[in-house]
Amino acid sequence: MDSQVFILNEKRNVTLTAYLQDDSQEFWRAKKRPAVVIFPGGAYAYCSDREADPVAQEYLRAGYHAFVLRYSVGWENAVWPNPLEDYDQAMELIAAHAKEWHLIPEKIAVIGFSAGGHLAACAATMAKHRPAAAILAYPVILEGLAAICAKGAPGADKAVDSQTCPCFIAATGTDTTVSAMNSLRFVEALYENGISAELHLYAFGPHGFSTARTSIADPAELCSRTLHWVEDTISWLEDVFGAFTSGEMSSPRCPGRVRKDKDPYLSVDCLLATIAENQIAVERLNQLILVEETTQKWIAEQKENLLTSEMTLRSALQFLNVPGEVIRKADEILSEIPN
Repeated sequence: MDSQVFILNEKRNVTLTAYLQDDSQEFWRAKKRPAVVIFPGGAYAYCSDREADPVAQEYLRAGYHAFVLRYSVGWENAVWPNPLEDYDQAMELIAAHAKEWHLIPEKIAVIGFSAGGHLAACAATMAKHRPAAAILAYPVILEGLAAICAKGAPGADKAVDSQTCPCFIAATGTDTTVSAMNSLRFVEALYENGISAELHLYAFGPHGFSTARTSIADPAELCSRTLHWVEDTISWLEDVFGAFTSGEMSSPRCPGRVRKDKDPYLSVDCLLATIAENQIAVERLNQLILVEETTQKWIAEQKENLLTSEMTLRSALQFLNVPGEVIRKADEILSEIPN
């Protein structure tokens, strides 16, 4: 294994430490590798050692290249958007060396802790070079708390859009430093935009548990399930990126979007509310989907509830026992209608 330290900004003491797996014929299942970029926490005042190299070791063990970004910290240096620009600079350096390092540039995940979780969430939602996945541990998300840590730091939840990558979030219900409401608000924003997300909100545990290894955190203070959170993220990354096979990564199992409402064209997998807003779609579907009078009456009575139910058209038609062939035809019709 090779390790290198790159100075990205000498004045602000910004560095990127690269931990690179060996390019050996014995690793024939991983000729090219995905990577993780790690942002330690520290309230934008410093970068925590407990959330740096120990985290990198976990993902190196799983076969990933790992990078630790020690971004701009301190009240003067961490003025926004300096930390985000540090991240973009790091991603440009990694992309420039992708061939040399046998790295898959479109399969890079960011991992952030606390304030580093804020930076990771911002990378996922507003950076020039967005990652393909984001893992956030007890992240700062909300603007009020972010701005306390770094001047001008925005709320990451407000920046979520249809281009945000899939996210994995881990937090505890008894964290008194960064409330779990930060994670909940972020997940809410992700689902509002149809982005795939996995949330592990553990019942109890202190802030800053890092990898939850006994060398770092006291297991007696942590919910027992928290001890396995890193392994869960590695399994999740396999779902999102694919697994190592015979030199190539397998196909991902987890879709990046949980809904189709942001797609260019409509489909039966859009929400009922989205379909109802499109008059052309409503008219054409009314000509295709014929239901008995009692069902029509029920639909009329439940219209408001149906439109706010977060139910897709496919699910609604299946609920009404509409034949599969009609549903397929409805999907064909909608696929020709711009969203």
